[in-house]
Amino acid sequence: MEKKAVVFDNSGTILRRCRVVKNVLTGKRRKNNSLDLIDEIGNSALVVIQRDTKKCIMLVDGEKKLYDFLKDNEIPIDISYSSAEIKKEDIIPMLKNSNLRLKEFHETAYQLVEENKYIELCSGSAFILNVGKKEVEYVITAGGQVFPHVNKVIKTLHSRGISTFIASGDSTESLYKLAGIIKLPENFVFETANMKRKGEIVTKLKNEGYKVMMVGNGPNDVIAFKKSDLAVLTLEQGEEVSQKVFDSADIVINQICEVLDIDF
Repeated sequence: MEKKAVVFDNSGTILRRCRVVKNVLTGKRRKNNSLDLIDEIGNSALVVIQRDTKKCIMLVDGEKKLYDFLKDNEIPIDISYSSAEIKKEDIIPMLKNSNLRLKEFHETAYQLVEENKYIELCSGSAFILNVGKKEVEYVITAGGQVFPHVNKVIKTLHSRGISTFIASGDSTESLYKLAGIIKLPENFVFETANMKRKGEIVTKLKNEGYKVMMVGNGPNDVIAFKKSDLAVLTLEQGEEVSQKVFDSADIVINQICEVLDIDF
């Protein structure tokens, strides 16, 4: 019997995403998808702070500098998506001369909760670093609610003998919490995965003998789409999707439950 696997992105695919994206240079909010902002700015990186926003960041003095917070507490970070050639170990040294303080993250977190009463899971806090300028341009707090039918989809796939995995650029801690909500064992969740890593995950599964379907909704899924046996773009988030993402997909669906109707 042929082994099959479905790899899901999280934010915008499994989770109905909400977020607050604030330009710390102008104080203005942006409605853009944070990944699209990376492409728009160029030479920049979306950096995920690998600590629970509520239990960690919100408990620290807002006047503390981001650089000191990350360095003094050895806070792990990961690059979720990037349009720059940069490694995560290069990030903190770039922030040494930055005056960005944690109160910026406090503000976006408060706004997120105030504006979205339905939040089931906080995906965490992140920032967009302009690598060329060595300057943080945006701070982000994100969260969301699991789309209807996700639990049914996971359960049905398992009943069909199809393995399911999550590969996402969200914080690892939030992904493990999500796994608990949708009743997926943690060992089927890959830690924070950027665009390149998602592609490697698909390749790894294929090398293990799986026929792989990749389900996602954004530019950080493009490499995984191209390496998968079947690339499925979901539009359930209701946001504008770039042409390069459409062009990389084999099938387009409007709701996650339509995965069950695909001949795979």
